[in-house]
Formats: sequence, structure tokens, C-alpha cells
Amino acid sequence: MLDAIAIKGKTITGDALLTQRQLAEYLVVKRKAHYHFTVKGNQPKLLEDLTLFFQERGEPEVVTVDLDHGRIETRKIWTSTELNSYLNFPWVGQAFAIERERINKTTGITSKETAYGVTSCSPKQANAEKVLETNRNHWCIENSCHYIIDWNFDEDRSRIRTGHGPENISRLRRFAVGLIKSKGVYSVAQKIRQLAMNPRSVLDYLKMTKNSMAITAAAG
Repeated sequence: MLDAIAIKGKTITGDALLTQRQLAEYLVVKRKAHYHFTVKGNQPKLLEDLTLFFQERGEPEVVTVDLDHGRIETRKIWTSTELNSYLNFPWVGQAFAIERERINKTTGITSKETAYGVTSCSPKQANAEKVLETNRNHWCIENSCHYIIDWNFDEDRSRIRTGHGPENISRLRRFAVGLIKSKGVYSVAQKIRQLAMNPRSVLDYLKMTKNSMAITAAAG
């Protein structure tokens, strides 16, 4: 999909599933873009190295506080270039650790988590504040998409669990939502209901046939 998009000079974000050496090489070498990847258990050695390095992280470089959605959320970030030549991952410009602490305003319950990641951007290309902003923007988009998918496809209760089935069907659902959003619709849920169980209307909506009917403004 990225082959069809102009991404030169852009930073492509990805969750742990996409933290892959081949994708990093593709983005930096072939497409002249940057990556910003989250590191989790599917890259165990990389995660172990980052966890150990940031174990004693001292004072954070940047701290932000948000008071939205009925909670107080504090984010702290630490970055470093000291692991660039050590980590077994291509084109690392810096590594980072982000600590998120959330306090529910109603219950007072506190939760805390630390996320680790790598980016091909050097500190000159993206300082700690920019890295934190990029990370936050990624999860804002991801959470919004997940809400739409769970609400309209009931994904959290899906019984598809065998092999690569869950991953593949999740990608198809996200592709469908992205395709609908690309048309500038006001409500993804409403458009899904309009197109459901009607292949002809889907073809017309996407203008995939030579005799596709014109889409009126009222149809969205």
C-alpha cells in the first residue's frame, strides 16, 4: 500500500506488529522516509536491551499533562542515541522510553505504563518533544480506528482465532474503514449500514465499474 503513497521525508509510525527490519529497510533505503516503531515482545532482544538501558532513566526530557476524557494523563519521555550502533535493528537514529500515568478523576484510580521504541530520526530531525508528539498522534489515530471497528464490526467479540485469521481480518476491517473515510463521509457507521448486504451499492460508491451510478451529495 505504501508504494502508492508519496512518503519521502515523512515519518511512518507503526505499532509492535510492524516493528520489522525489512520494513525499516524499505522505508529508509527505498522510500527515503523515516520510521517510528513501538517495541514489544515480538522483538524480545530489542525490548530487553531498551528496558535494561532505560531502567535508570533519571529526569525526563519532556513532560506533558492532559485533562481530557475524565482523566489526568501525564506523559514523560526519555531519548538516547547511545544504543544506535549496538541495537540489532537497521537505521536507528535514537531510542526512546515513554511513561504514561493516568488518574481517573472520578475514582482516583491510577494506572502507569512504560512504552519503548526506536525511530530512524536523529535528534536534529526530531527532538524529544517531537518524538513524544509523533507517538501520541499515532495512538490517537489507532484508538479512533479501533473504536470505529469495535463498534461497527464488534471486533472484540470476534471468534476468529486460528492462525493468521485474526490479523488478516483486522487488516481488512481497517482497510474498509480507511477506504470509507477517504471519501470524506460524515459518519462511517451510517455509510456501512447503507452499503451492507448490497454489493451493487458498494461498487457504485467506490466507482469500480464503468457503469457506476453517480453518487449524490445526500448519499454521502
